[in-house]
Amino acid sequence: MPQNELRFNDLLEAAQHSAVHLEMRDDYGVGDEADDFQHWKATGQRDADPSSAYWAPWVDLIQRTTARGVTVRRARVVSEPVTDYIRYEHAGAGVNVLAGEQVRWLPRSQAVDLLLPGCDLWIFDGARVLFNHFTGDGNWADPPRELRAEPGLVKQCADAFEAVWERAVPHDQYEIH
Repeated sequence: MPQNELRFNDLLEAAQHSAVHLEMRDDYGVGDEADDFQHWKATGQRDADPSSAYWAPWVDLIQRTTARGVTVRRARVVSEPVTDYIRYEHAGAGVNVLAGEQVRWLPRSQAVDLLLPGCDLWIFDGARVLFNHFTGDGNWADPPRELRAEPGLVKQCADAFEAVWERAVPHDQYEIH
């Protein structure tokens, strides 16, 4: 887990109306998911229990956030055919939805004319962007996150997210290819 996870939680808990997440990698190699991912690869079974030790902290955080009236949206830009990791994410996204997130998927081939940021990111209340930095193999970089608040940069990122969101397919309608 990244060293500044508490800071992320603080940002999400401080959000007043919106938190949006743009994911654009086809593979992640973050340590806190490694065991669950390996289990899924070996068995095809994904932990989808919102009360499990793996999911409960996230589900609790999202439920507390949405209970305050904050909209939480996640958009994933993915290559098709999808990687094993994206299959794994898709298999668990129902828990994200159950927790209160809105989740959509956009095939990368439908994003070629969109100008997208170079990193995955979160935008809080349209005022701050938290960039997620990863190494080439998908693990957290050092530093793992960068918080920025320049209005022009935030607007560019928000516009990119909204362009993806408009085209993306809701989770319950997206079929893995």
